Amino acid sequence: MRFGFAFLSTAFAALAIAVATGAFTGLDQWAVDHVMPGGRFGAGEPSAWKSLIPFGTTDWGSAWSIVSNVVALPASVLIALVLVAWRSRLLAVLLVAAVAVEALCKEVLTRPGLDHDAHHVVAFDDSFPSGHALRTVIVAGAFASPWATVWAVAAIVLIQLAGWHTPTDIAGGVLLGLLALLGARALRGRRLARRGPR
Repeated sequence: MRFGFAFLSTAFAALAIAVATGAFTGLDQWAVDHVMPGGRFGAGEPSAWKSLIPFGTTDWGSAWSIVSNVVALPASVLIALVLVAWRSRLLAVLLVAAVAVEALCKEVLTRPGLDHDAHHVVAFDDSFPSGHALRTVIVAGAFASPWATVWAVAAIVLIQLAGWHTPTDIAGGVLLGLLALLGARALRGRRLARRGPR
């Protein structure tokens, strides 16, 4: 378990540094050009307050947006928190911690610019890691069923196709979500070990 935690932490940190230094700019730019058919790239980022409200930053202007909004709804901040808390209070606390790490990364990490049709996509400057991908992984882990896995894969694919996040944003969100799940498992194991056999 310690090896897994160290591996995921190192992978997340290495990816964050690589994104900030531009090591994956070519990949992300290729995705903007070829793998975001539903992307509608506006001039800026939504406010943090609006992103807390389900559908607060929602664009309903295309079929991609509509399907993505509906499928990814359980990964919006407040709904994800309620769903995860219903299954595990410990995991809900770790979800809040992971969202705090996400917010900190978005505040301090800026990637080299990405363009769409010769226009700079400002929203991608500080979009690492993807909060939707992070919360998708945690919600799916909280329910731990084949249906939850199918939903998570569909939501993450749609997040990419709808142009909400770049591939590196999504990878960062997935790594951070896996870290939260592994942390919850480790803490639960310690708690059970302390109680001992009954």
